Amino acid sequence: MPTLTAAPISTTPTLTATRTGAATRRRLMLGGAVVLLVVAVVVSVGAGAMRIAPTALLGILLAKLGVSTSLAFEPQQEAVLWAIRLPRACLGVLVGASLGLAGAAMQGLFRNPLADPGLIGISAGASLAAVATIVLQVTLFQTVGEWLGLYLLPVAAFVGACGTTLAVYQLSKEGGRVVVSTMLLAGIAINALAGALTGLLTYVATDAQLRSITFWGLGSLGGASWPVILSVLPFLTVPLLWLPRLGKQLNLLALGEGPAAHLGLPVASLKRQLIVLSTLAVGTSVAVAGAIGFLGLVVPHLVRLVAGPDHRGVLLGSALSGAAVLTLADTLARTVVAPTELPIGILTALLGTPAFIAILLREKRRLF
Repeated sequence: MPTLTAAPISTTPTLTATRTGAATRRRLMLGGAVVLLVVAVVVSVGAGAMRIAPTALLGILLAKLGVSTSLAFEPQQEAVLWAIRLPRACLGVLVGASLGLAGAAMQGLFRNPLADPGLIGISAGASLAAVATIVLQVTLFQTVGEWLGLYLLPVAAFVGACGTTLAVYQLSKEGGRVVVSTMLLAGIAINALAGALTGLLTYVATDAQLRSITFWGLGSLGGASWPVILSVLPFLTVPLLWLPRLGKQLNLLALGEGPAAHLGLPVASLKRQLIVLSTLAVGTSVAVAGAIGFLGLVVPHLVRLVAGPDHRGVLLGSALSGAAVLTLADTLARTVVAPTELPIGILTALLGTPAFIAILLREKRRLF
């Protein structure tokens, strides 16, 4: 009598289809982010008191490359584009990409979607050093200020970011290895201390110093120029090129430190790379553009909603989307109340807070 045996259930086609769908979704998201970034840059360099149409923009760029075309443009448009708007757009792309990428890296390191570079004191340390430089410049930093000139404030902010990150890193070491939970608590403590000292310095500042502190603390790309871009380019290029290469390792780290180590992942080395590269990216960004909040927190969330949890897509997508979002925010900041200018930090907070609350409500409905 023949017996009935259950046919083995093959999961291979299902897994293959799932991986193919995820890869397609990741490619579509990256393609959309590239298109959004190009549109943001074109809008940014074209909008303002002197409007520059896309055809005139193309004509100016081709003329700079020595290509003769019939595309008409005025000499004033060329001067405004080359001296003011293009450097500002380039700085916005670099800073936005760095903040978005560092935010995605920090969320992957802490395995917490609420983490961002400010969590370990990078932004707070940079702010404290910058405010101290503004308030105490006359008495303590006069000689250094004469030597560094316009670079005094960016250099001070970068040194402050590195100093607080180093302090958090040393406090979180136990038995020669970094404990992520201790780093989180140390970051909260350093943030509180830096905030208190910043408040104390703000209290004793003069009226003129208060205006500078307020505007710098809320972020701005108003200081963009080609020399500034060239000075920060080496410091931002390294994390922008290296952090996206760590996506596969972050995917393994998402399983937990123990399982990742059993799979051959050098966990300690990966942590050091993420901390150093994120500090370099955020510290340099804060040094030239001030403290711009919410970008590193919200942008990786939005990218993850579209591309899925694979860090290979989240890291690169966060860099592209962060660049596009900050470029558009800067365009709004300098045009919405023209001829004056709003600090970018106000706009990113106004746009980022509703988006963040929407994400929280969505996650709450999904879990409960």
